[in-house]
Amino acid sequence: MSLKKAAWVSFAAFLFFSDTLSLPASEPSGSDDALESFTVVAYNLRNYLSMERRVNGLVVPDAPKPPGEVDAVIEGLSAIRPDILGVEEIGDASFLADLQTRLAAQGIDLPHTELVADSSGRNRNIALLSRFPILESNSRRDYTYVSDGVRYPLQRGILDVTISVTPHYRLRYIGLHLKSKRPVPGGDEALIRLNEARLVRAHIDRIFAATPDVNLIVAGDFNELRSEAPLKTLQGAFGTPSYLTALTLTDRFGFRWTHHWTYADLYSRFDYVLYSKGISREIDMKHSSIYHWKNWDRASDHRPLVVRIQPQDR
Repeated sequence: MSLKKAAWVSFAAFLFFSDTLSLPASEPSGSDDALESFTVVAYNLRNYLSMERRVNGLVVPDAPKPPGEVDAVIEGLSAIRPDILGVEEIGDASFLADLQTRLAAQGIDLPHTELVADSSGRNRNIALLSRFPILESNSRRDYTYVSDGVRYPLQRGILDVTISVTPHYRLRYIGLHLKSKRPVPGGDEALIRLNEARLVRAHIDRIFAATPDVNLIVAGDFNELRSEAPLKTLQGAFGTPSYLTALTLTDRFGFRWTHHWTYADLYSRFDYVLYSKGISREIDMKHSSIYHWKNWDRASDHRPLVVRIQPQDR
């Protein structure tokens, strides 16, 4: 092979295995008034926590996420370089601090955090890390619903924070992780998700009643397909001022799946970003995507959603 041909093959391989060319780095800290854009990421980390695992052929009851999987998570996030990172399936505050420290070692400083604990005690929590200050927290763990005469909690709660991106721009971020599709005794998993979605939508309606032009993003793992009732419930009534639009994201190949169930070899779109009318003109669609890299499946069974936003109210 000639030197010229070998160089071209190497360059083509680089393009195939890297997404960094399409992900512009965030502007360095300085005058936030001059901030041109910032990056929001929503990502299910797949059990970034202690749980029963098989380690070196032995069952360990309280083992953390394996180092190779953690390294793959950090590899992907280091390429994206989020300014605001919403995550699902993270453990307690020690695991959140671990993630924060590992990202800081890559030059991604996200000092402001919010953690909402899973009410079931399974410690699969939702959390947020932010470069920008959190002005207000309205996260909730106390919502319940009644089904067949039995009262149930909104298991993973609602992460709800208002972030001061610049002195003149606010982002309200709601992070969710609805019930999985895994069957559970004494309840229908699809009906559980629908009831959870109804509770979240009532919460969203109260936000719009107080702030009709809110810059709102609702993001996370909804464990539901695009056409199903829980997602429609979260979006609200089409054509109304409080309707939330589902952001259509693709990877660099043009695919929209966000989750891969290995056992069934099934690819699905379970993760979403919904956005309000107030923020619609500020989203940079060209630089928003589903991020894909070589080790994505080692990191998690989900892929991160990347949303680029220009912090000027329009």
